Amino acid sequence: MENENITNNEVVSKNFIENEIDKDLASGKYKEVITRFPPEPNGYLHIGHAKSILLNYSLATKYNGSFHMRFDDTNPVKEDEEYVNSILEDVNWLGAKYDGEVLYASDYFDKMFECACLLIKKGKAFVCDLSQDQIREYKGDFNNPGKNSPYRDRSIEENLKLFNEMKEGKYKDGEKVLRAKIDMSSPNINMRDPVIYTIKHISHHRTGDKWCIYPMYDFAHPLEDAIEHITHSICTLEFEDHRPLYEWVVNECEFKNPPRQIEFAKLYLTNVVTGKRYIKKLVEDKIVDGWDDPRLVTIAALRRRGYTKEAIKMFVELAGVSKANSSCDLAMLEYCIREDLKLKVPRIMAIIDPIELEIENYDGSIEELEIDNNMENKELGKRKIKFGKNLYIERDDFMIDPPKKYFRLFVGNEVRLMGAYIIKATRYDTDANGNVTKVYATYDKETKSGSSGSDRKVKGTIHFVEKSSAIPVAIRLYENLVDEEKGKLNEDGTLNLNPNSLTIKNGFLESCMNTAKNGQSFQFVRSGYFTVDTKDSTDKNLVINRIVSLKSSFSLDKK
Repeated sequence: MENENITNNEVVSKNFIENEIDKDLASGKYKEVITRFPPEPNGYLHIGHAKSILLNYSLATKYNGSFHMRFDDTNPVKEDEEYVNSILEDVNWLGAKYDGEVLYASDYFDKMFECACLLIKKGKAFVCDLSQDQIREYKGDFNNPGKNSPYRDRSIEENLKLFNEMKEGKYKDGEKVLRAKIDMSSPNINMRDPVIYTIKHISHHRTGDKWCIYPMYDFAHPLEDAIEHITHSICTLEFEDHRPLYEWVVNECEFKNPPRQIEFAKLYLTNVVTGKRYIKKLVEDKIVDGWDDPRLVTIAALRRRGYTKEAIKMFVELAGVSKANSSCDLAMLEYCIREDLKLKVPRIMAIIDPIELEIENYDGSIEELEIDNNMENKELGKRKIKFGKNLYIERDDFMIDPPKKYFRLFVGNEVRLMGAYIIKATRYDTDANGNVTKVYATYDKETKSGSSGSDRKVKGTIHFVEKSSAIPVAIRLYENLVDEEKGKLNEDGTLNLNPNSLTIKNGFLESCMNTAKNGQSFQFVRSGYFTVDTKDSTDKNLVINRIVSLKSSFSLDKK
């Protein structure tokens, strides 16, 4: 799918779309490259849309062309201003800079009406009174040709009169439609006299009640591209069978040098929910707390979860551009965010599932110790952490009956507290159910990190948070929204939801986190990457989302 050109001893790899654009420019078919991102404002964008945004934008950028941001707002039944605003936020956040103002298909409704009238005058469109079910029945199927509508041979004058009456609101929804007159025996069902205008007595979010007829997507979309002088209409593979209709519309409507449609494979992710219908139901049923719930892969959800635009761009580039549908593992997206954050963010000590640790031979004062913010990136500097007699440690860092090769705390064993001292566990308390509630230890004051005594070696190191300065926090641990083992869908077509997709832990953070800002990200030592929730977190009630764990099942070698 890719072509390599050698220029000045450098290998330049191009995808198949770029190769086609090169041919079009070389032949003189187009003198510039103009692309667009044309979402329908009927839901939030997801990770697959990010690929389309970045692809169209990057093509315009590579060829010093133009990139348009245009809403395909031709169906007022499903559209909402909320979706418009969310889409613009996503596009701007991804860094796809569009030329000029935001464009809307609804701005072209008058021109689309003129084009429909032109088709009628050319004998290429007719008003049909068949119901939706009848039209479907008349169309035939892949094995049987369709049959002509009994209204197909209406005169041009009658069709113009009826179409204008449709526009004036004289008919009810579904009572009449305007259809293109192409070929009911075509092997491509999309060419069997498709509906191009319907009646919908509903207000539009931008044009209000000016129109009660609205163009169908397959008619409107090529016109929008042609009106804007788009050169390359880059779309996903499901529109490949619609390409003949796209070309028919722009040619029959007599646009000079019309756009060229090129299809590429969608970006599929395993075991995630991307369908707008499914997400909308999850939102309406309050299974998730909105389109930006961090368990989803909408761009808004990924942003709230703590994914960066750089990580998403890396993911899209790794996925590549091809003609063949394939699926990417979610692990690849997780790999990208780990790679992006590992040198960017400070490493903080956080206790997610706490138990108390008391150092019995410590004098009770609060000591300040200095540690690196990120051992792999010294440029992030150092910070002060607090140490004292009473600490919090992770519950799984102490065991009553440890297995072999367990090098963390158990009675009689020594570990180093990260950035602090070596301690030895001496005893512990339990509750009525036998759960450990508190661990007691002694410390060796000669083993302070950075001192001459710090050379003494022990096999285990654990992290901690000093109790009196600890910041309480709600930590949200996310897993896949759908059950990976059983598959995405149940037999009845409903989503097979994972009941453990969200676990909330009440933990503690070290004192430096008292200045953490919403949207700020960190690595929690030995736990993963986390971010301060932008929706629910407040100064008094800190809420942290886990972006991703530290462990990865993906590597570039596997790709």
